[in-house]
Amino acid sequence: MTRIGEARTALVIGGGIAGPVAAMALRQAGIEAAVHEAYDSTADGAGGGMSIAPNGQNALDAIGAGDLVRAIGTPATAMGLRSWTGRDLAQFAPPSRLPSLQFVWRADLYRALHDEAERRSVPIHHGKRLTGTTETGSGITAHFADGTEASADVLIGADGIRSTVRSLIDPAAAQPNYAGLVCFGARMHQSGMPSTDGVMYMCFGKRAFFGYQVFEDSSAVWFVNLPHRAPMTVSEARAIGANEWIRILRNAFADDRTPALEMISRTKAGELLITGPMENMPGVANWSHGRMTLIGDAAHAASSSSGQGASIAVESAVELARCLRDLPYDQAFAAYEQLRRPRVERIIKLGARTNTNKTAGPVGRVLRDLVMPATMKLINPEKMAWQFDHHIDWDATAAPRVETPAPGRSIG
Repeated sequence: MTRIGEARTALVIGGGIAGPVAAMALRQAGIEAAVHEAYDSTADGAGGGMSIAPNGQNALDAIGAGDLVRAIGTPATAMGLRSWTGRDLAQFAPPSRLPSLQFVWRADLYRALHDEAERRSVPIHHGKRLTGTTETGSGITAHFADGTEASADVLIGADGIRSTVRSLIDPAAAQPNYAGLVCFGARMHQSGMPSTDGVMYMCFGKRAFFGYQVFEDSSAVWFVNLPHRAPMTVSEARAIGANEWIRILRNAFADDRTPALEMISRTKAGELLITGPMENMPGVANWSHGRMTLIGDAAHAASSSSGQGASIAVESAVELARCLRDLPYDQAFAAYEQLRRPRVERIIKLGARTNTNKTAGPVGRVLRDLVMPATMKLINPEKMAWQFDHHIDWDATAAPRVETPAPGRSIG
């Protein structure tokens, strides 16, 4: 489609997942985009696992990148919920008319997206920590800690939950909240366990939450959300050491009748991923200001419990590019936010509800395990399909934001 918006160039701040996707989408929209990443080196080998939902795959398909995920992913056909006693509480999946979720390792996804961005001639600059911006009537200039600058028509913050761009848009913006959970995981090349036949199990343990999936070749992934009252940073968690954390985790699951204790015991200290505190982002009041806007966790950080964090970040990156293709930047930012905010806030709310179940006390655990099976049986899977059955029509022209009149007031 011919570009009719006025933005011709864009600076993307942040080179994780959303940043390269945004740059590729912008380039497909006819807008020259460059990625500026704060860290000096790439993030190869960093991070745990994640799921890319059907809606995330669909958004990547809109820019011809969906096959990247399917090439590195392993299908997760359903999610199974279990209690610490081993009792099956529920099982749910996207409707069969939609593709399966794909489990991917963050490091593999990061590498695939960066390689594809470079193949599409998207510049990715490292060691560019943003310190401030200067805006004029004709553009915006980013100032970096190394003394360099870069200018473009618009600037997009894809710099994560502790976004510098968000603080520049709104110095009073809220900071992330600690969710009361510290997170761990591991990739097992040989678990010695039978395949879970495409099901990823989520186990509400007596003292902690355990998730796992065993693949056809007996390799496996597991992760833990461990309740921890006092907030701690990733560095503080890692300073405790893998051997000590494995001891703590084994104690946490000692009474559970799930595979948690066995899988943790078979994990060597060097294989343990200490991913640190789970954080939630309060609602971000201002996504845009002037020539700056936000995508991904900088705007709408969903808990990992939602299983949608990366997918909705990709959706936002693609929708923003479509809006900038078709509208002047100020109208594009407004239309983009109107399209995205209701959806992402609904998903974030669901994830927060799941976190509450993960940290339930003794009485809460009993009530949850009694009520959840009956509740899940009453849920029509199609009523949950809105999360997964979300399609971005790249070829459709983005429309300006429509103001909703207050009761008793008309517009025009």
